[in-house]
Amino acid sequence: MKLKSSIALFFLMVFSLKAQHSIIPNPVSYVSQQGSFVLNSKTKVYLVNSNPELNKIVKLHFSSDSGKGYSVSEERPANNASLIRIELNKISEQTLGKEGYSLEVGEKEIVLKANAVAGLFYGLQTFDQLVPIAKSAEENIAIPACKIKDYPRFGWRGLMLDVSRHFFTKSEVKEYIDWMAKYKFNTLQLHLTDDNGWRIEIKGLPKLTQIGAWRVARFGSFGEREAPKEGEKTPYGGFYTQDDIREIIRYASEKQITIVPEIDVPGHSMALLAAYPELSTLKEPKMVNPGSKFAEWHGDGTFTMTIENSLNPADEKVYSVLDIIFGEIASLFPGNYIHLGGDECYHGYWEKDENCKALMKRENLKDAKELQSYFIKRVAKTINSKGKKVIGWDEILYGGLADGAAVMSWRGIEGGIKASQLGHEAIMSPNTFAYLDYVQGDPSVEVPIYSKLSLKKTYEFEPAPEGVDSKFILGGQANLWTEEIPTIQHAFYMTYPRAFGISESVWSPYSTKNWENFSARVEQHFKRFDAIEKPISKAVYDPIVTTKMVDGKMMCTLAAELSNVELYYTIDGTFPAKYSPKYTHPFEIPKGDITFRVVAYRNGVQIGRMLTISRDLLEKRLGK
Repeated sequence: MKLKSSIALFFLMVFSLKAQHSIIPNPVSYVSQQGSFVLNSKTKVYLVNSNPELNKIVKLHFSSDSGKGYSVSEERPANNASLIRIELNKISEQTLGKEGYSLEVGEKEIVLKANAVAGLFYGLQTFDQLVPIAKSAEENIAIPACKIKDYPRFGWRGLMLDVSRHFFTKSEVKEYIDWMAKYKFNTLQLHLTDDNGWRIEIKGLPKLTQIGAWRVARFGSFGEREAPKEGEKTPYGGFYTQDDIREIIRYASEKQITIVPEIDVPGHSMALLAAYPELSTLKEPKMVNPGSKFAEWHGDGTFTMTIENSLNPADEKVYSVLDIIFGEIASLFPGNYIHLGGDECYHGYWEKDENCKALMKRENLKDAKELQSYFIKRVAKTINSKGKKVIGWDEILYGGLADGAAVMSWRGIEGGIKASQLGHEAIMSPNTFAYLDYVQGDPSVEVPIYSKLSLKKTYEFEPAPEGVDSKFILGGQANLWTEEIPTIQHAFYMTYPRAFGISESVWSPYSTKNWENFSARVEQHFKRFDAIEKPISKAVYDPIVTTKMVDGKMMCTLAAELSNVELYYTIDGTFPAKYSPKYTHPFEIPKGDITFRVVAYRNGVQIGRMLTISRDLLEKRLGK
């Protein structure tokens, strides 16, 4: 009886949480109050105290261009019954920090307070999410009365956008920034260089963009495209001028977002070497890679490069060139950090090169990993000399960390744990939870790529694992690699809703995590995206289809990530609907040339996509 009562209480609590709000990320505290505040044409915005930065942010937020059109004044309107009051605390409230805020919605007044402009900015994002989707601009809009106190769990709340594999225009990057800000991300890492394109103007090295920013036009999956031919035209690509970068940085700053530049060295440098081939060991001419195969992966994480794409650590010219590059980068980006990459560097060409062998002997380096560490440490000193801190992918742990370097842990969380144990800062960015390029729904209806990551798995991300001193964990970040993402529209499809899960992991208290509550809020945000006709992924509605062999029979198991979902399927070639067989338990897939179809329903209405999978493809899923 006690157990039944506990279960009933749990579901009552979950229902109550669902009923309260749909804010993402979940605030620290939300308390419902009686009544509601009505937004209408008479609503005024009152800035109690201000500065130029806050004035600009608030006026922009409530301008007609934003779709709100409420007047902003630094003088309190007389006898106004519909007032939004925005105030910087005269005495700081310690628990809020610089990015926290309090927001109280009463029947006659909304009061937003914070210690700093950043906190008021995030409070405005929450305010927007409290406002229901209006049917027309003229109607009165009721906001349920409530009290909110909110502040972030981590200082680094990041997304990474890979602009090397596919170039995104300045306006597209700004749009990406807009949506990051709505969900309280504060860091955008731009992956500016790789084998497939160099995307930033370096005035002292003009060939980087004259040659390195452009490649031959190819279509099809990355790794399977035709290799470039000598003399072939290179029309595909683009780059940001230094003025473009300054404009993006200013724009991001207004949204409380810091841009972190990444220049990926010593590996992933084919675009750089296309411009300056003399910086490799072989010094062979090469072209920017369009997505053709140039590496053999051996299935255990190791690989062999068939074309050299790494800088030569034994050549002093390399360090002179990098001094120019990082000097201009440091002068452009006002943030504290520069990311130098350091991942997936192939050592085979170094191990054969006589100059590299001589350097290793001279510096008493026992293997190529220590040679890579030698390179990273020298480049880190260069970056430090420009007044910046260094971040690198977790391979920079090889051979010993550079002084003061922070580790971005992508191969799971082990690299971040090790860095923290060594007293270094770490950002958790594990591919197991935070790689947004991975397939997010059933492979039969998604752009294929080598791994999968569902929304529910993303929501399980925990940046500060047990046993780690959390003072060294700066926060977390999700990464959007764009080998298979050629447009900004598809970038949004791949980013959201999984970025919702990441934002909650790095902003909200760990104790408030609840999948049922979170997924219900996500579904409300689907409606917000639908209202502005911005397509994002609803793969969370897709049935989950797995197969395994049992006593010589192929058995199929179906599941759903969301609650209150019924699954209907067919194996006779017809199209399933709510009158088709309803899934209740695993069933046998018969032999023969059959086509399996399945669809999800909720409350008698189809949700999500119908999956159509051949028997051959079901066989390929066995045991996976």
